[in-house]
Amino acid sequence: MNIKLVFLMMAAFSIGLSACSAGPISRADAPGFSQEGEATFYADKFQGRLTASGERFNQQAMTAAHRRLPFGVKVRVTNLANHKSTIVRINDRGPFVSGRVIDLSKSAFRRIANIRAGVVNVKVEVVD
Repeated sequence: MNIKLVFLMMAAFSIGLSACSAGPISRADAPGFSQEGEATFYADKFQGRLTASGERFNQQAMTAAHRRLPFGVKVRVTNLANHKSTIVRINDRGPFVSGRVIDLSKSAFRRIANIRAGVVNVKVEVVD
């Protein structure tokens, strides 16, 4: 393999790692965590697939994906437009779209917004 190609691949990998804002949040650090951004819901094609925590995804469960919060942590997700909220358990990693902070199961999303909205602005807060 060409040495320049190897160098470029290593540089790209390290840039990708440094682009992450921060590592995972520990369970001890989770209380008091709050974040605002966009929320959406999982596509139907993910039904039954394994999540990052190892459990099967279920659109009817009150679960969500977050990039950094520990698995099992419960969060209150509040729609900033209508102030409806729901509590979900983190069991997956994501979302991996810029500006989005949480992916909800379809059932959880329905509690705070109409599915046709697709994406809503939310506040995410860890609950005890």
